[in-house]
Amino acid sequence: MEAASKPSLKAKNNHLYKPVATVLLTIAVFLVPQFIAVILVSVYPSIKGWSEEQSISWLSNSTTAQFLVRLLVALITINAVLYLIKKARAKPARIGLVRPRLRDIGYALVAYGLYFATYIVLISATDKLFPSINLNQEQDIGFDKVVSQLHLFMAFFSLVILPPLWEEIVFRGFMFTSLRAKMRLRWAIIITSILFAVVHLQIGNGEPLLWVAAIDTFVLSCYLCYLREKTGSLWAPMLLHAAKNSIAFYFLFIH
Repeated sequence: MEAASKPSLKAKNNHLYKPVATVLLTIAVFLVPQFIAVILVSVYPSIKGWSEEQSISWLSNSTTAQFLVRLLVALITINAVLYLIKKARAKPARIGLVRPRLRDIGYALVAYGLYFATYIVLISATDKLFPSINLNQEQDIGFDKVVSQLHLFMAFFSLVILPPLWEEIVFRGFMFTSLRAKMRLRWAIIITSILFAVVHLQIGNGEPLLWVAAIDTFVLSCYLCYLREKTGSLWAPMLLHAAKNSIAFYFLFIH
């Protein structure tokens, strides 16, 4: 990685892709690797000769299978973004992959406090203004059968380490950076955060839309984008994202 710097994200003709192409490519690099990962992991039950019912059960309930899927998703997605960056004749530093600085920790900690306070205010306001929206739904994060220390490590790595890496590279790295070069800061933040919230609604799983997760991730993304703008790096956003996920992990699996 290159030495840390704070290049201007608002630079004429310095965008990676045009806004519409950026949004479409972001959706593609978010969704397509998930299908590829499931297909690749599905090779194992095929080799074992399992029935369709056994295969689906293993993919849905096995901690090992869920870990492998998420690991592959992260690896495929990161490589896809790096490929797009290369095609745009840019370097990884263009999307914030620069050398981390100690101050990134401080920025992340301050931003976490602000994010949490904003989320509490917004979720309370939503509950009062839109009482018909169910804000008590639980997000399906998988890993329902964590029965050993190894399983706990797999869950931790999948939920706390991987998402801050690949989601930040996709949304605050690729998407926000490209949008920011062509539009005002507030619009780049809003568009990036809306899409980030939409993909966390858990559309298509047969359950009601998960509005509480969408509100949470929208607020979080606004602060993640600001950190990306403020520091010129992805490290502070990654640390904030990891801090948020680690606290959730503690209450779900440890407390």
